[in-house]
Amino acid sequence: MHLLCVIPARLGSTRLPQKPLRPLGGEPLIRVVARRALALGLTARVVVAGDDPRILEAVAPLGVEAVLTDRGHRSGTERVAEVARRPEYRNAEIVLNLQGDEPLIPREAALGAVRRVEGGAEIGTAADPLQARDRSHPDRVKVAVDPAGRALDFFRTPVAPACARQPAVLRHVGVYAYRPAALERWIALPPVAEEIEERLEQLRPLRHGMTIGVEPLRVPVPPGIDSEEDLRLVEAAL
Repeated sequence: MHLLCVIPARLGSTRLPQKPLRPLGGEPLIRVVARRALALGLTARVVVAGDDPRILEAVAPLGVEAVLTDRGHRSGTERVAEVARRPEYRNAEIVLNLQGDEPLIPREAALGAVRRVEGGAEIGTAADPLQARDRSHPDRVKVAVDPAGRALDFFRTPVAPACARQPAVLRHVGVYAYRPAALERWIALPPVAEEIEERLEQLRPLRHGMTIGVEPLRVPVPPGIDSEEDLRLVEAAL
């Protein structure tokens, strides 16, 4: 299997401006994420897809591939698709989208997302146990999962303890896997209202009937970085 890992990153984050360049452990966040992607050991082909030359400069010391992509992309998925279309990357059988704000993504999450695609899901992702402190946190994306491991819904709204049992509700982890054809189908779909309201791009393929397989992780993992608080939490974890 030829796996291509793409890390989309943009400077225009509204919740945490210039997020890819924010320092984490003395290095730019995007460099920490790229190093993590290499350490997963799933593929030697790791590409950082940025919207600004400064992002590419930040990862240059690692020797990873870096591509300057269109600033007009509305989502990380569109940025990943631009890379996957390039002639030098078209031999990829599965594309792994490792989001640029997940510096501590576990190998089990990335590998699990890939396995969900190999098992027949159009899109693979991962989730970990929803902690009590995250039930009402708007930056913690929740996913409702059916018994077969398929996503039923993604949302940011609070979850009461009694609602986390039927169906299971987990915390979504920022990683996706898909075959190139499924990736192209995703970005060709028209946006849905909930996607815009919730700021959750994965609601588009879900509402249009694409299957999203969710790999459940056994233990909680540190959160992705969406705020100053998250920076402090991950800094402490490092």
